[in-house]
Amino acid sequence: MKVKELNDLFQRDLKKLKQELTSYTSEDQLWLVPEGIVNSGGNLALHLLGNLRHFIGNDLGGFPYVRNREREFGAKGEPLEGLLLELEETQVIVEKSLLALHPDRLGDVSIHAFFGYPMTIGYFLIHLYGHFNYHLGQINYHRRMVN
Repeated sequence: MKVKELNDLFQRDLKKLKQELTSYTSEDQLWLVPEGIVNSGGNLALHLLGNLRHFIGNDLGGFPYVRNREREFGAKGEPLEGLLLELEETQVIVEKSLLALHPDRLGDVSIHAFFGYPMTIGYFLIHLYGHFNYHLGQINYHRRMVN
C-alpha cells in the first residue's frame, strides 16, 4: 500500500461526495429524513467530513480540529454552499496530511484501538476509506429516494 494511492482514492471519492451533494434537486431535500431512515444526506456528509478532518487531518496531519458529532448528526437546513466549502477544505487537509505521511509510518501502531485490538496506521486508513464509502453509498441512496 502506498500513501499516494490512498490519497488518490480519498480525493476521487470526495469528488463523488461533491457530485452527490450537488445532484440533490433542492437544498431542502438534502436534509429530509424519510420514514425508516435515520440520517439525512446532509448529516451523513457532515459526519464524513468531520471523521476525515479528525482522524486524518488532526491526528495524522496535525491540522487542529475539534470534532462536533452533535452537529454532524443534529444539524438541519445548513446551506449547501457552506457544506461544499467544508468539503473543499477537507480535500486539501486530507491531501496535505496523507502526502506528508512517510510511508514507513503505515506500519506503525495507530493511537486508535476501536476494535479492541491494536492496529497499524495503514489498517486504520483502509478502515476509514471503507467507512467513507459505506456512507457515500447511503447518501447516493438517500438522494435517489428524495429527488
